[in-house]
Amino acid sequence: MSVVKINVLAVPAEQREVLEKRFASRAGAVEGSDGFEWFELLRPVEGTDSYLVYTRWRSEEDFQAWMSGPMQAAHQGGADRPKPAASGSTLWSFEVVQSAGPRA
Repeated sequence: MSVVKINVLAVPAEQREVLEKRFASRAGAVEGSDGFEWFELLRPVEGTDSYLVYTRWRSEEDFQAWMSGPMQAAHQGGADRPKPAASGSTLWSFEVVQSAGPRA
């Protein structure tokens, strides 16, 4: 079964728009990765300032390959790299044990 990775990003209110624009400008960056199945950026509505970056992968190995390759390369930069929009980050990991979609 698939694995789900949720990156929990603490984002101050004044940085929300910056974060969303950065993700929008990277559209398509992960979709071609081997084993990638799904992505969603979830904006908090109430009760938290944390955004959730949801990705689903065919396997843990596929996720790790993306982390050590394309993702790492995308996050490297020099002195001109912009300041992060998030003030903190935590990665949650899950295995999918049940899944359902709408009935046809």
